[in-house]
Amino acid sequence: HTERKVETKTCSDCHLARDGDNNAILAQTLGQGTQFINFVGYNAYVGAERSITAVQVTEWDEPQAVIGSYLQRFAYPQWWQEHQSRGRKLQHAEAISAGPANCVQLRGEYLYSAEGPRGLRVYDVASVANKGVSQKIISAPFSPLGQGVVIKSRNATCVALATTQPVMPLKWRPGNLEQPIRAIYSYAVISDAVEGLILVDINTLQDGELRNNFLKRALTWNPGGALDGAQHVTVAGDFAYVATPRGIVVVDLANPLQPRLAASVALDDARASMQQFRYLFVTDRNGLAVIDVTDPRQARLLDGARVPLRFAGKLFVARTYAYVANGAEGLAIIDVEKPTQPRLYQRWNADGALRDARDVIVATTNASLFAYVADGAGGLKVLQLTSPESQPNFYGFAPEPKPALIAQYATRSAALSLSRPLERDRAVDETGGQIAVFGRRGARPFTLPEMQRMYLDAAGQPWFVDDLNGAVP
Repeated sequence: HTERKVETKTCSDCHLARDGDNNAILAQTLGQGTQFINFVGYNAYVGAERSITAVQVTEWDEPQAVIGSYLQRFAYPQWWQEHQSRGRKLQHAEAISAGPANCVQLRGEYLYSAEGPRGLRVYDVASVANKGVSQKIISAPFSPLGQGVVIKSRNATCVALATTQPVMPLKWRPGNLEQPIRAIYSYAVISDAVEGLILVDINTLQDGELRNNFLKRALTWNPGGALDGAQHVTVAGDFAYVATPRGIVVVDLANPLQPRLAASVALDDARASMQQFRYLFVTDRNGLAVIDVTDPRQARLLDGARVPLRFAGKLFVARTYAYVANGAEGLAIIDVEKPTQPRLYQRWNADGALRDARDVIVATTNASLFAYVADGAGGLKVLQLTSPESQPNFYGFAPEPKPALIAQYATRSAALSLSRPLERDRAVDETGGQIAVFGRRGARPFTLPEMQRMYLDAAGQPWFVDDLNGAVP
């Protein structure tokens, strides 16, 4: 506590609230991040059926306003007016033939793409904003003799990294007394509908040595066909959550090359997932469901914690709202302030402009919140979620989103996926692995046991507080 004449913190800022409404607040307090102030930047990376495209979504000049946004309207009024006169169509993008890019993920200078029967492919995007380079997205800067960044597989459906920050495990030096980077940060984790889980050591792309950029499989794992049909994977700390037609399979990757089946939760055609502190939010054939992963080895589906949706696909959780790509119905925004009692906040399709939503990400640029939607045949759609115009008093931890379509780009083929943005408020993962280097020598986030003392009792059970009485039974 920071004690002054008036206390600056309450019990529920640091411990589980009796009302169950502070899951996102604790994710922030513990340094796990809330995905709210993430950063997309100059380009949004879109995976499509036959291409990967970097779409320019902001101005180059400072302030780096999102094109079509409230800020652009006042900072660059002429450009904003020209954008409106073009039907809010974005003008600049760089593309490369690829696909089907079911999942894409940018980290540092490389974009990782899971491309079905083409396997995992890695693209060099270091020069994507360099005017002096003609081909700005390339499969390799050298001949195949000097680089090999393709992992062939039967049907790669998704690729996930433990963080979107450009960490370098092999170059870790404890100069600031930070904790060692956990082993999982050295790998790209791929789900394959036929082969199960594939791990690829990607340190070779980050070690500064130009002569060894050859990726190899480090692991292929599918015990007893448990991961057959895998179509999505999320990595949260040492655990991977694999979506299969039978449900979510939890895989312990504390020792990445010796994975263990930790748990499984039955669902009807699980499609995608995302974790926030104690809960895993999952889409399946019936909509959104919530799984308690306080202990991932004892993951359990929460009775009644469900929101029915017709076309639920990929999702993104930012603070107290879950954004679900809901196919022909556009975007479903779900209030998850109380994860055990999710409720539909809004179905929104931009008056019919969103017609085939496949994926969605959320990020903050210049104090406003934006959503980016991979809208199938409709390409990329950019939505402004908060602004001084739609919410004059939109300050606070989690202002209500008021979506407005501000920009769009027609991709060469149906848009399938988006790269998760840069995590700007994530210092530690869900199993206590340090990610960010703190500014003060010796400063570090809590380890997992230290975190657990704030919300679990000696028997490993959650304990709760309210702000008037402290700890409650």
